[in-house]
Amino acid sequence: MEEELKCPVCGSLFKEPVLLPCSHNVCLACARSISVHTPDGEPSAAGAGGGGGGGAAAAQQQQGRASAAGSDYDYLDVDKMSLYSETDSGYGSYTPCQLKSPNGVRVFPAPPQQQQQQRLCSLTCPLCHRSVSLDERGLRGLPRNRLLEAIVARYRQTRGAPASGAAKCQLCDRNPADAAVMCEQCDVFYCNACQQRCHPSRGPLAKHRLLPPAQAGQGGQAGQPPATARKPATCAEHEAENFVMYCCHCRAPVCAKCAEDGRHAKHDVKPIALMWKQHKCQLSQALNGVSDKAKDAKEFLVHLKNMLQQIQENGVELEACLVAQCDALIEALTRQKAKLLTKVTKEKDYKLKVARDQITHCTMRLRQTTGMMEYCLEVLKENDPSGFLQISDALIKRVASSQDQWVKGNLEAKVGPDFQLTLNTDLLQQTILQLDFCQANDAQDGPLLKQTQQASGCAEAETDPQSPGVESGPPVPPAPFLQLEKCCSGNNSATLAWRVAAPQVAPIEGYILELDDGNGGQYREVYVGKETVCTVDGLHFNSVYNTRVKAYNVVGVGPYSKTVVLRTSDVARFAFDPTSAHRDIVLTNENLTVSCNSYDDRVVLGTAAFSKGVHYWEILIDRYDNHPDPAFGIARINTVKDMMLGKDDKAWAMYVDNNRSWFMHNNSHTNRAEGGITKGSTVGILLDLTKRTMTFFINNQQHGPTAFENLEGVFVPAVSLNRNVQVTLSTGLDVPRDLKQLATSN
Repeated sequence: MEEELKCPVCGSLFKEPVLLPCSHNVCLACARSISVHTPDGEPSAAGAGGGGGGGAAAAQQQQGRASAAGSDYDYLDVDKMSLYSETDSGYGSYTPCQLKSPNGVRVFPAPPQQQQQQRLCSLTCPLCHRSVSLDERGLRGLPRNRLLEAIVARYRQTRGAPASGAAKCQLCDRNPADAAVMCEQCDVFYCNACQQRCHPSRGPLAKHRLLPPAQAGQGGQAGQPPATARKPATCAEHEAENFVMYCCHCRAPVCAKCAEDGRHAKHDVKPIALMWKQHKCQLSQALNGVSDKAKDAKEFLVHLKNMLQQIQENGVELEACLVAQCDALIEALTRQKAKLLTKVTKEKDYKLKVARDQITHCTMRLRQTTGMMEYCLEVLKENDPSGFLQISDALIKRVASSQDQWVKGNLEAKVGPDFQLTLNTDLLQQTILQLDFCQANDAQDGPLLKQTQQASGCAEAETDPQSPGVESGPPVPPAPFLQLEKCCSGNNSATLAWRVAAPQVAPIEGYILELDDGNGGQYREVYVGKETVCTVDGLHFNSVYNTRVKAYNVVGVGPYSKTVVLRTSDVARFAFDPTSAHRDIVLTNENLTVSCNSYDDRVVLGTAAFSKGVHYWEILIDRYDNHPDPAFGIARINTVKDMMLGKDDKAWAMYVDNNRSWFMHNNSHTNRAEGGITKGSTVGILLDLTKRTMTFFINNQQHGPTAFENLEGVFVPAVSLNRNVQVTLSTGLDVPRDLKQLATSN
């Protein structure tokens, strides 16, 4: 509740709150500080004195603050002030002030003393920015919110908070010390030194009552009774008359004289007690409805907190299940690996045994043959003919027999070094890479969903180079293999990679990549070249595409690869495009936040392009000063970027101020709707290219939909703004169910 009890200007608890015509409250002192003098106006209550000693002291403080701040800023030139009017055409602005309150709200200081010969003044509500013109009574004509004052007093008593901040001495020249006392008659705070010097307790001043600062602030004025014993409210025009009637026309309590002879004589007035009970009953009924909603919100929060625990537990369980499944696969693969290694070992041992046996046999025979050759050489050296002829026949037969042992068959290895074992893991690797959770739409920005196992019919129609009757020669390239581990899809684009399994006799000259239209229609060529990686942009969101690739060489075109099915993102994720933005546009926060350096409207486009489907994104208003008219919508890429979005025939937008909005295309304004934006507002844009409509939601309040007959082609999100606005883009959003139903019903 504390936020309801704080002044929007000073940020502190209300002190002497006054009620503005717009039903907002400000402190009386803050009302003086934000009052603005018009050319035909009079000085504010701070300049003319609030009445009595308290008003004189307040005027003295106001004058001191004005003189002290004179070196930091110049007062506003009232002739250049342009106040916002509710009867304008939608374009409204006012000259901003350089001062800000601690709460961040702009305030308008009172003009210097030399400008106080003017007669009337006005002020602007710091919350709704409505301008209020004050009558000859000035701020005294604003009703004092006694009920709010009493609630603040009770709140302070309950929380033990002081009635105001630490009061300072009003007579110290520099660095005012904390006040020690406050004179009830002079309405001035004194520190100990200034009280002894300027307000001694002797002479005529001895009869003045000195109070501690904390006690002086209670009840709004020193010496007043506490809020629980306050006097009944009296009429501002007839100070001796209490409020006894209620004017239904003016929605204000009045006294009997005002009801009979005053300006409320012809109005519908009723007894104040009757209206009091009636309004209390209405407020109680409204609170019952809010209470039910608050109860539902509390139950929803409990549900969300319980869901956090469930998410944590289910996540841990799913992780454990995933680890167990993957471990089982790894274990099965390890067992199969051991079996395959055993086969390889047996084959290796067999080859080694056969080779070693053959080496041993050949070594023995070679030794025998070498010994026989050496013996024959020694025999040939002998000169005894009879002895030579005696053994020559036997030696000739042995040499011929030895020669027959080294025929060609005996000089060939029984085993070769190569193993006739080939393990094809392509299919298994492809299956592993396709492992994913069984979920309907689990790949918005990730790998491809699946790969079909059937070959394309077009591939079957290609000529088989190994068929009978075909002349032998270099074959056409085989079907490429799409590498799923390197393929991915994101947003409205897809990246595909492929390779050929083995080197070819005839070099491959290039590849042809084809995609269908996203609806199962005809294929079209999207790439022809030598590269084996290709990124395809400009696809439709939330669509399923079939793609295939084939290679060609000097012989001809090879068969198609297996068809791969890919899915684009369900929703668009994009940022603002710095390359196409106007030079006055400033982008920050990874190009999600945009502001402008110019007082004129400038256009910035998004990086995504839409041509069909339903899309939704939101704009958060980070800063909104001086009631500008930012515009939000869509545009073609060549729209004019140095004026408001929608003024040419290449943009469709809604521009909005703090009170109302309009649709605009080709500088034609239509569909005016009440409800504007402020700092912190959220603007949702719902684009339905199927129905050719755009619907806007300002803080979930619908504006539109508006149909456009020529809404065909490719469009990009767009924003126009000036230096008084800063917005942040939020994308990747599904259409909220309640907003979608609301737009559909209309």
